Amino acid sequence: MNVVLLSGGSGKRLWPLSNEVRSKQFLKLFKNGEGEYESMVQRNCRQLAEALPGARVLIATSRAQVPSLKNQLGGDALLCVEPERRDTFAAIVLSCACLKYELGRPDNEAVIIAPVDPYTEPGFFGSFELLEAALKETGCALALIGSKPTFPTAKYGYIFPEREGSEPFRVREFKEKPSEAEAARYIEEGALWNCGVFALTIGRALSYARKYINFASFAELERQFTALPKISFDYEVTEREQDIRVIEFSGLWRDLGTWNTLAEAMDSPYYGEVVFGGDCEGTSVINELGPPVLVMGLKNAVIAAGPDGIIVSDKRESSYIKPYVEAMELRPQYVEKAWGHYVMISPAREGSGSSARQLFIKKDRAIGPKTRGDRSLTFASMSGEVLLKIGEKELTLKAGDSLRVAPGEEYTLSALEDSCLIEIQLDKT
Repeated sequence: MNVVLLSGGSGKRLWPLSNEVRSKQFLKLFKNGEGEYESMVQRNCRQLAEALPGARVLIATSRAQVPSLKNQLGGDALLCVEPERRDTFAAIVLSCACLKYELGRPDNEAVIIAPVDPYTEPGFFGSFELLEAALKETGCALALIGSKPTFPTAKYGYIFPEREGSEPFRVREFKEKPSEAEAARYIEEGALWNCGVFALTIGRALSYARKYINFASFAELERQFTALPKISFDYEVTEREQDIRVIEFSGLWRDLGTWNTLAEAMDSPYYGEVVFGGDCEGTSVINELGPPVLVMGLKNAVIAAGPDGIIVSDKRESSYIKPYVEAMELRPQYVEKAWGHYVMISPAREGSGSSARQLFIKKDRAIGPKTRGDRSLTFASMSGEVLLKIGEKELTLKAGDSLRVAPGEEYTLSALEDSCLIEIQLDKT
């Protein structure tokens, strides 16, 4: 089975913990069976592997998210990297071209397209087999999964099936995010939440792209990527196709796109160093910083503190954060890399001539080889053990050690165990 997971997002609705390179799927806020925290992308890839151990999983993503995906999933994850962001239509056809031309899959094979970040359970991914079967048995253009609603909400789109006979049902129509009153009426009429999951053949997906460009290889499509329309797959394809079927999923499924929905799915009302005092009700606190957060007398609030900033909001109001975040001039202070992650301590400012950041390097991962021609670097080890290679010299850094790399010198940092260092950059004088 071929599965394409769409990993996108701008990180604005879950600011300050998410940003343009650390979207919601990378936030480690959920516990796995061993009690360890994992992100939604880790959780979903784990559950998918449990439900469909033989599945070929390809992740469609932007260049900005590649380090985070390699960091969290490992270097063996199959990625299809978009030359630029052009919405889901372009991402899907590029991924299907990757399956055909790079991975050798035939046109008549099915591919399941799904978001990388729903909050669900292994049975949801197990239903992908039913989706693939529905596509083959009916010969329809698209086969979708709809989740059985448990409450009326304006946050999801709705699918209206023609409930005649047995599944898969024909789709009568779609309705985009309605009011809650309309949503309640839709549910009474038998509508399903639109999960954004569907199956189609690889050949059909590529035929949609050939309306705009001609190509006979992945490289040719990649070179002409900007000629594809910047539009969602729903608007370009789903709303225009006539023969669409849907199967119903009755288990757990949520789209955790805002602070209030994310808080509902958390195992605990707090994460990190948090102290509750007074009479707090329905309040969720996430603290990624070192100092504790004391919360008193707040009801139905969300507080999130991270390197990029702090939000204190009524839970319902937190859904409307995006325009405020867009109005701020923000530069990510927490950034994941393939080797680990870093947090800015003192960002470079005009005229300051210096900056500092805290590096967290995973065991057996490396930074470099790199060269900074305009700045000197000083590395101070806080924990762990790192091998620092400067030119032909090799030096070991342990807690309390520090070394300077002069401008123009090539260096490589290799972690012998999980390590933390302070990196100070100074302009060449």
